[in-house]
Amino acid sequence: MRCTDRRKRFFFGSFLLIGMFLIAGCAKKESIIAIYEKSEYNRDLYRADLYAENLCVAVENIELPGYTTDQQLHAAGLFGVNQEQVLYAQNLHNKLYPASTTKVLTAYVALKYGNLSDIVTVSRRAVTFDVDASVCGLQENDQITMEALLYGLLLHSGNDNAIAIAEHISGSVEAFVELMNEEARKLGATNTHFTNPHGLHEADHYTTAYDLYLIFNECMKNETFLTMISRSSYAATVQNPTSGTRQLTWTPSHFYAQGLAIPPQNAVIVGGKTGTEDLAGSCLILLEKDLSGNPYISIVMGAPDKTVLYNDMTSLISAIPAS
Repeated sequence: MRCTDRRKRFFFGSFLLIGMFLIAGCAKKESIIAIYEKSEYNRDLYRADLYAENLCVAVENIELPGYTTDQQLHAAGLFGVNQEQVLYAQNLHNKLYPASTTKVLTAYVALKYGNLSDIVTVSRRAVTFDVDASVCGLQENDQITMEALLYGLLLHSGNDNAIAIAEHISGSVEAFVELMNEEARKLGATNTHFTNPHGLHEADHYTTAYDLYLIFNECMKNETFLTMISRSSYAATVQNPTSGTRQLTWTPSHFYAQGLAIPPQNAVIVGGKTGTEDLAGSCLILLEKDLSGNPYISIVMGAPDKTVLYNDMTSLISAIPAS
């Protein structure tokens, strides 16, 4: 399904509305209010159309020849970026827990408002996580560049990096999260509400597969983001006033990069973001390109385990029509 453009009809309607007001003259107040309310409704429709420009749009589920819907999943989608077409849609608009796919929006906000060369001092809060949490190995009072933090965030899914980024850009995690939600709304991701920058479970922390597509699609316009998610590894230099200088090396968390899943033969995996949490299940959003170089965004959310996640993702990408 694709979007449509109603600019001409909107402007024609606006001129018509002005004429109606002039003709109405001293008409009853109720009539004028009714005309105004109708104009506001039409304006909302116009705004919705603007959101849909150059975007893939789907309201209902869409089947894809060559791919069998897996009811174990919470949601899944395949988007042809150049075609502006949703090739597959399964529960795209259901509200779901995103786990660490949250960090795509964290990176978007950091790239928009941050400075890659900034030196960030890591706080105690940034390194205070449960032992089984996904972290990059930062220590309190570490000094590290914003660029390095973003590499660790996107490649290795560091929760510690997410907090350090948030505190540096907005002064507090809470202020940064407000900024995240504001930016999500600007992108049209109106079914998203985040309460933290890393994606650890909170009841009021949710999004949809379609909103993730909107956010990831916008990130793709940033060359720095594309460079970061496509790296096979990144070595960060960290300074600490107590322990001195050390290096941390981070690699991508998705199985295709690790050689634990065989990528489909009809596409090249560029990179993406994983997410795993008990209630969210196993999640993955990827950018891939077909053999002609056309970009696609694929999303699988809520798989019961990694085996199902990568089997479904591989099958979904394999069903991309030959260009």
